[in-house]
Amino acid sequence: MSTTGSSPELRMVPVDAVDVLNPRERNDKVFDEIVINIKRIGLKKPITVTPRSQANGTERFLLVCGEGRLKAYRTLGQTEIPALIVHVSDEEAFIMSLAENIARRQCRPLELLLGIEQLRDKGYKAKDIAAKTGLTFTYVQGILMLLERGEQRLIVAVERGEIPLNAAIAIVGAGDDDKAIQSALQEAYEAGTLRGKNLLEARRVIERRKTLGRSIQHASPRKREPVTTTSLVRAYQKEVESQKLMVKKAEFTQQKLLFIATALKQLFTDEHFATLLRAEGLDSLPRQLVERIWPGGHAA
Repeated sequence: MSTTGSSPELRMVPVDAVDVLNPRERNDKVFDEIVINIKRIGLKKPITVTPRSQANGTERFLLVCGEGRLKAYRTLGQTEIPALIVHVSDEEAFIMSLAENIARRQCRPLELLLGIEQLRDKGYKAKDIAAKTGLTFTYVQGILMLLERGEQRLIVAVERGEIPLNAAIAIVGAGDDDKAIQSALQEAYEAGTLRGKNLLEARRVIERRKTLGRSIQHASPRKREPVTTTSLVRAYQKEVESQKLMVKKAEFTQQKLLFIATALKQLFTDEHFATLLRAEGLDSLPRQLVERIWPGGHAA
């Protein structure tokens, strides 16, 4: 991309005259911190804009960098904001804005995905995207490959550090072969890039990918069955069966407890057994069990 040879001009521009070209969703807590810092110490870094003349002769600006700072100024009721003026085309401003957001690495995983995807759709190759964003060529190339396969769920897992990029690529290469997928996880484990908690997270992501699909944004929601008299009867029957099963389990548990209590009561009548338990420090029992063995509350 090309810009004019002159250095950017720093001047005050009307806050209401700046249009956001590439808006982003922001974390409320982070935004509140930006507002507090600006209110306390002022603006440490000016925003970057490019001028656009209107048909009525007025001048407006496209925001290139600094959306959070601009919104903070608006929140604080400021009418003007310090800005660096650069002279670039609409597309150049859009690319600069995307590259700035990605390079800062403060965006959420899906925003990072969207930024790289938009740069790719603008015709930029992996090498160009890496140079403009500060990301490594290997990382961008791997993400673009996952994008082409529609693997949003794996991309988000990679960006969150749940799965290493090379393991994610191996998982895609394995297709739907569970053994091949497990082999990819095993290789990542042996290489030391996937251990402990991350290994469990990786298995969870793979299971969700299998059941919910590869895409996050376009994952089809489960259809709800309409409520009818038949569905209500079926739900009632299912609940009755569940209650019956619970009662059976409770009765079985009670029978086992009765057997244990009877057996212990007989064993405790054997003085040798009682002496052995005392010698090993095992002569005490839970109060609830004592009450069942000796309803009177004392040992025989």
